[in-house]
Amino acid sequence: MRKKDRVELILQRLHELYPQTECTLDIDDNVFHLVVRAVLSAQCTDVRVNEVTKVLFKKYPDYMDFLKAGEEKIAEIIKPCGFFRAKSHYLYEIARMMRDDFSGQVPRTQEELMRFPGVGRKVANLIVSEMFDTPAVVVDTHCMRVSGRLGLSSGKDPLVIEKELMKILPKEEWAPFGHRMVDHGRAVCTARSPKCGECTLSEYCPSAKKV
Repeated sequence: MRKKDRVELILQRLHELYPQTECTLDIDDNVFHLVVRAVLSAQCTDVRVNEVTKVLFKKYPDYMDFLKAGEEKIAEIIKPCGFFRAKSHYLYEIARMMRDDFSGQVPRTQEELMRFPGVGRKVANLIVSEMFDTPAVVVDTHCMRVSGRLGLSSGKDPLVIEKELMKILPKEEWAPFGHRMVDHGRAVCTARSPKCGECTLSEYCPSAKKV
């Protein structure tokens, strides 16, 4: 089977399995809020981040409120997310850069977003795809693992994987594909003991009997 045909079949099956896929971080109409959630999600579950940010944004809803509060008060609230001192510093600096460098706005390009501390390409791609309608592939650990097992990407470098997936996926599938990789990686294609016998993608997966 040609790779192009296999990709189409995999995408079709993923649509059937996860028709309503979406980002598991809470999203509202405030771009700064998603930046904060994404930074806090490093080494922390999205569920916990969503819980913590409900409290955080109730007290400090705007980036200027972060600047007025200071790092210590931010740290007190985000402590359950882990690495809270580093993250509170990142968030304060992001708020400061928004004020000083970006006229109070979150920048709209990956390159500018990656100037923010704590924001790498994965987070930048998430922001532009979710908030600015810019097609982008979000390569997290689930996407790396599942796309690799499916033979859609090679290597372990996220940027290499991103470029490989961009070549074989329709542009409109870039963002939802990443979300579906998370869905499938959590439900079936787990890091340890993947459920290959239950996986409806197994007939298209070169790793199904080798994992």
